[in-house]
Amino acid sequence: MLKIGLTGGVGSGKSTACRMFDELGAAIIDADLIARDLLQPGAPAVARLAALFGDGVLDAAGHLKRAELRQMIFSDPNKRRNLDSVMHPLIYAKIAEEIPQAQGIYCIIAAPLLLETAPAGLADRVLVIDCPLKQQLARVLQRDGVDWRQARRIIQSQMPRRRRLAMADDVIDNSNSIAHLAEQVQNLHQFYKSLASVRTSSA
Repeated sequence: MLKIGLTGGVGSGKSTACRMFDELGAAIIDADLIARDLLQPGAPAVARLAALFGDGVLDAAGHLKRAELRQMIFSDPNKRRNLDSVMHPLIYAKIAEEIPQAQGIYCIIAAPLLLETAPAGLADRVLVIDCPLKQQLARVLQRDGVDWRQARRIIQSQMPRRRRLAMADDVIDNSNSIAHLAEQVQNLHQFYKSLASVRTSSA
């Protein structure tokens, strides 16, 4: 199956683009949803994070206090690296399990840190969802309820926009309307369908 790695900075609109690709018939494997499943109360990853960061990151029912953990890791790069060392191998192992089971014309692997952390060869092409820094900040502030400093720290912890764009095979500009985004998704969907068809016929 043709595998498209979809990524972009926080607040760029990755989830919206994924929903559009899903409606067009692509199989979606979402690293954020996988991470959420891995962090259910009682899961091994939760115990490992509690051992790393202390039981204070869990509430009385064993749920991860996501806001507290997010503030902690974006204030301390070493703690963020510790979190990544636990979560990323588990996430990519699960993605590798799901790829052969994916049902769709082609597969979208959506991961915020795809370019920073994915194993070599995971995706056949890289699609970056892009928007200017000011729009990222505004969207993160509105969506996550964090303050301006924390939003900046989150953005700065990710790959710089210019480097991310330089590594892309395909780019969607999500700085305008939903209709403009949908048009770009539709165009790329047709392109990916053609690539998937060629791959199937030559297999």
